[in-house]
Amino acid sequence: MKEQENLEQEYFDENQYEIENRIRNLYWTVSGNYGENIKLDTVSFSRSPWVSLYDAVKQGAFSRYFDRNAFGLYLVKKLYYGADEQALTNVAQLAVDSAVYKKISAERKGVAEIRKKAFSDLLDYDFTRLASYYLGQIKICMMQQAVRGQTGHEQARMQQALDMLAGLRDTEDTMEIIRVTDAMYNWLVDPYFEKNHGDLEKVLAVTMEDLQEFNWKDYLEEEAAEEDLTQVLNQVNQAVAQTGEVPSEEEKKETRMKRVLVDAEAAEKMYSYIELNYGRSYLSAGEQKRLNRSLCRGAHADCSLYFTDGILSNMVKRNYQSEYARRSKSENLRVYGHYTRVAKRNIEVLADTLRRALVARSERETVKSEYGSIVPSRLWKLGRSHDKKLFERVLKKDSSEFVVHVLIDASGSQRSRQSLVALQGYIISEALSSVQIPHRVMGFCTFWDYTVMQRYRDYDDPKEANKRIFEFHASSNNRDGLAIRAAAASLRERPEENKVLIVLSDGRPNDIIVNRPNSKNPAPYAGDYAVRDTASEVRKVRAEGISVLGVFAGEEQDLQAERRIFGRDFAYIRNIMNFSGVVGLYLKRQLDDTAQ
Repeated sequence: MKEQENLEQEYFDENQYEIENRIRNLYWTVSGNYGENIKLDTVSFSRSPWVSLYDAVKQGAFSRYFDRNAFGLYLVKKLYYGADEQALTNVAQLAVDSAVYKKISAERKGVAEIRKKAFSDLLDYDFTRLASYYLGQIKICMMQQAVRGQTGHEQARMQQALDMLAGLRDTEDTMEIIRVTDAMYNWLVDPYFEKNHGDLEKVLAVTMEDLQEFNWKDYLEEEAAEEDLTQVLNQVNQAVAQTGEVPSEEEKKETRMKRVLVDAEAAEKMYSYIELNYGRSYLSAGEQKRLNRSLCRGAHADCSLYFTDGILSNMVKRNYQSEYARRSKSENLRVYGHYTRVAKRNIEVLADTLRRALVARSERETVKSEYGSIVPSRLWKLGRSHDKKLFERVLKKDSSEFVVHVLIDASGSQRSRQSLVALQGYIISEALSSVQIPHRVMGFCTFWDYTVMQRYRDYDDPKEANKRIFEFHASSNNRDGLAIRAAAASLRERPEENKVLIVLSDGRPNDIIVNRPNSKNPAPYAGDYAVRDTASEVRKVRAEGISVLGVFAGEEQDLQAERRIFGRDFAYIRNIMNFSGVVGLYLKRQLDDTAQ
């Protein structure tokens, strides 16, 4: 038995990233939504692959048949009134399983066997823990019925709970799941909840403003500490469709204090994983090492940069990530089609603003000189004055000495506005192409300790390359300071005198902690620390003579962080309609300033 366990663990270690692909593919196949990101519990796979697989099925089915966000919002409102998170999530898990199993198993015959094996494994390794509290005992009864067909002679209270859950098997109404979850919690967990806080109607009446103002820090994972309500909703939505035990507050706190530790073998596998899911790098191994040695210093020591043209351009093989990228591109192009007229108008306005500024720079200016065309009226100075400027010379300011790098935050926090961010990048690129300013457009995100820099178009690419910006898709985390440092490094290598860096971001630099063997164990890259580091990088870049403009399209609560990062040089985009007008003013100022 022990030997078998060792073999299973070895298989898991060697195939972890393929396992992740399998789980994601299963979820997306069931849900039909290839653009949705899910939380993967691949650690539990080493204990039971069936639990992980059934969780993927259940998450996918819940997203397909019900309003997942509405249910998650109810749970968050219940937490707002002081409900116990662990108990509420356990009740919600039972309700979700009852609501989706009959539907999805009727469509996919293999689901029944996956569920049975998942429950069997849970009964083996979690029985003692489940039996120690009442909700766990209900879960045991439900799982035993699924595995062994046992109906038993349960206590009246236990049977009533099982009957309430059974009543959800044929429901198609998310509100019914909410009502049953709420009733079971108030009955089994906190009989005084309604008396102290109010009924379901009062819970549902909690406003988004109330939720936004609430301090959700205690509910958040360490790496998500800056996400607040949005992240709590995501965590709740993903937790309720899982099967395994919900951790207690003490266990959660212990987890929050942990860092991700990888050994040398895992670190080596991670590069293959990055290559598989972000596309092969366009740099040689030697070039990548050189850049990492040069740029990954200070706060970014023990981090790595990875430069790629993207999974669609340089694919290792088709997988869930390539499908997600393909679908994201299609959605971005669909949104572009919807806003075509608006986009074209923005491009025209921005290009015209840039063109007029460049024409102004190109105007001829006549200056006094010691050589050039003689001015007869100044000849009297000969022998009478030390002023030797008896000539005039015509100067023509150079309009071609400009280069621009457009850097786009491609982290998961941009997912809700992904298509509009891609559209913004496209508008800027089209306008710059129209006035023949060389420019590069790149997106960046961070997965583990790799900051992935995806190139959509390069400095001297033809205008046709701009359409590749619609390959933009949001995922993972973001180490803004390192990405800005890398973008500035590429600008330094350009021969143009005037260099401009435009950063499209949401003001939320945030990255997890990964500790490699013999690493320096860097501080968590989140919150104030991350904002200060990003602001410091911007100041350093500006000190070198590179102009930096921030384009902000995030949430209003993140405006202060954006101001700290970019100072006065940032544009707040509230509406795509006036995008070119706002951005144009800032770019024109950069052109005008360099003309002085």
